[in-house]
Amino acid sequence: MNELQLSALLPFMVLAMASVVVILLIAFRLSHTVIQVVGFLMMCLVVFATWYVRGALPQEIPPLFIVDGQAAVFTGLIIFSVLVIGLFSYIYFEEREENPKEYYILLFLATLGAAILTISQHFISLFIGLELLSVSLYALIAYLRNRNNAVEAGMKYLVLAAMSSAFLLFGMALIYMETGSMKFSGIAEQLAKVGSTPLFLMGLGTIIVAIGFKLALVPFHLWAADVYQGSPSPVTAFIATISKIGTFAMLLRFAQSIHLQQYPLAVTIFSVIAIASMITGNILALQQRNLKRLLAYSSIAHFGYLLVAFLPGNDAGTEAAIFYLAAYSVTLLSAFGVIILMSSRQHEAEELHTYDGLMWKRPIIATVLAISLLSLAGIPLTAGFLAKFFILSAGVHQAVWLPLIVLVLSSVIGLYYYLRVINALFSTTVSAEAIPKPVHPFFHISTYITLVIMAGLICWLGIFPSLTLEGIRTFLLLH
Repeated sequence: MNELQLSALLPFMVLAMASVVVILLIAFRLSHTVIQVVGFLMMCLVVFATWYVRGALPQEIPPLFIVDGQAAVFTGLIIFSVLVIGLFSYIYFEEREENPKEYYILLFLATLGAAILTISQHFISLFIGLELLSVSLYALIAYLRNRNNAVEAGMKYLVLAAMSSAFLLFGMALIYMETGSMKFSGIAEQLAKVGSTPLFLMGLGTIIVAIGFKLALVPFHLWAADVYQGSPSPVTAFIATISKIGTFAMLLRFAQSIHLQQYPLAVTIFSVIAIASMITGNILALQQRNLKRLLAYSSIAHFGYLLVAFLPGNDAGTEAAIFYLAAYSVTLLSAFGVIILMSSRQHEAEELHTYDGLMWKRPIIATVLAISLLSLAGIPLTAGFLAKFFILSAGVHQAVWLPLIVLVLSSVIGLYYYLRVINALFSTTVSAEAIPKPVHPFFHISTYITLVIMAGLICWLGIFPSLTLEGIRTFLLLH
């Protein structure tokens, strides 16, 4: 490994060091506040390292990794999300009796796993990253073990994730047996010589099952609502954003390497999954009175929308998918930030009646939640609207008409349940449940400021997307 290759891996090495630093801080019995601040500074250092090495990209570190502009964009999204989730975690866990120090070790290890997925070009690195992410999530989901649903959610995710890993390994074995390579480019070279065979298609199908589980796509979605509800709210935000960003980045690189969209059967399978996810996710969300379960089912629909951008397999689709993930992450983190601020030690603010009349009690966080929901619904002047518009534009150029029609019609269904929550915010019947008092004034104010900034970012992305799109295009050229 030469100096340039080592420097390209610098952000990932710093991210790995973050967990070691937290372990040392725990050994010296330092406080939750110190661990939180040091963890935040470590993530800022990862951001700086990513910016510092951008001139050295792209760099291939054979045979496992390739650090290019696309990986840098996805890694940036992951680090931005974990910075926000880390801040939310402090507010959330200061209210709980459980010692949250070990939580940050697991959080940074899971983030490292997701980041590894963004640079993987080999089945071995892919599996290592995915398992590092999944094993950390098992413990994070059940971290508040005294809550009624926490252990159940952790066990459900453990069993189903183990099953998906088995599918993934079986698919890798079939593809390796057929092509003689576990590196994506090697698989592509062999396919160019012999074409797709029944054994390769069978292996590809089992890998799609594993990816479908990680992205909670229909029909592999049954775990999502229970796990979202049973997990601590910051962990739910992690699963909904970072976990899925890493998995989608891996899917996108694998598809680009083997030119997946040139196989009609694969395109048909992904089209069916996208259509089923959009319809099922929105219909199930209509029935929910629990906000976390509603966001779980809506996330199924949103990743169905994202697959519509994945189907064309061209640069426009890639740009649309990355912009959609950025808009979705900012929006969902804003919504979960409100849930965390509204939660107390005894009560998780997830039932819709908790938000009745919130606009008259807490106008700032009610406005943030309303903007987030409008963006998820795809209302103009929000990031969600332009994200869907770019997906529609990419799909129209490739004439994937049926998924596009379903996207438009299912978005209308989604509008209903998002507006139902907004209607509760403006209700004249004010909820009788007490709003928790600030635990630590500095972090509480910081969380408020973060939520206001993110709400502004949602609107800014919806009105002035050109700067973000130019940044995405610039990084994608480093390929």
